[in-house]
Amino acid sequence: MDVRAVAVAGKGLVDPDEPVFAADDEALLRGRSVFETTRVYGGRPFLLDRHLARFAVSSERVRLPLPDRAECERLGELVIDASEEKELALRFYWTGRTLVATAGGIDPDLEAQRARGLRLAVVHWSTGALASAKSMSYAENIGAQDAAIAGGADDALLVGHDLTVLEAPTANVFWREGESLVTPSLQLPILAGVTRGLVLEIVKRETVEGVFPLARLLDADEVFICSSIREVMPVAAVDDKTFDLGPAAHELQHALRRRAAGA
Repeated sequence: MDVRAVAVAGKGLVDPDEPVFAADDEALLRGRSVFETTRVYGGRPFLLDRHLARFAVSSERVRLPLPDRAECERLGELVIDASEEKELALRFYWTGRTLVATAGGIDPDLEAQRARGLRLAVVHWSTGALASAKSMSYAENIGAQDAAIAGGADDALLVGHDLTVLEAPTANVFWREGESLVTPSLQLPILAGVTRGLVLEIVKRETVEGVFPLARLLDADEVFICSSIREVMPVAAVDDKTFDLGPAAHELQHALRRRAAGA
């Protein structure tokens, strides 16, 4: 992420090149920290209340004290106001001793990816105790993503060793079967995505949540992933299986943008 502005609790705005985490912070020593990311549209962070609620839940799960919600909001305003652009990625970090907010640019390639659809590579996955927390111990997730990209894909599709469909490294997954949408249940060790929750609110189709094998996804009529920054992103292929870019992802992307615009 191209960081445009940084604010630190107790300091306010700081130079983006200035170090903000101490060398003995457990965030660096042991990866014990959490983060949260939301998208900013026209200078307004989208679904910030939901993201800050999950930020607190993640903190509890890694046994950190709760971050100061009002301070998060204040730091978020600081970095948004300090950024010339108003279409941004807003991110919060909390280590238990240091609270940081950053504002960065949106990847300019996202719309081109949306137009052609993503290529996903299946990666077998063993989930840990923090799978449902947005912890900064993301090395395994990003390693899986990097392996998929090295193999010519855009991202990974994580499946259990029994081939149960889980999620993408930084996104939730949906697929369409006829007129119905299907997605893995939160009873599985996956992240409760804020955008996933929004999709389930705004979708006008029947939705089914459960535990599903990879073969069922590969037989779908349409596949897409969703996340705060990438929004609703269609999938064109999973390994060698190709998919048409169907109507559900298109409908939901437009509905998400309407909600973000306050419509």
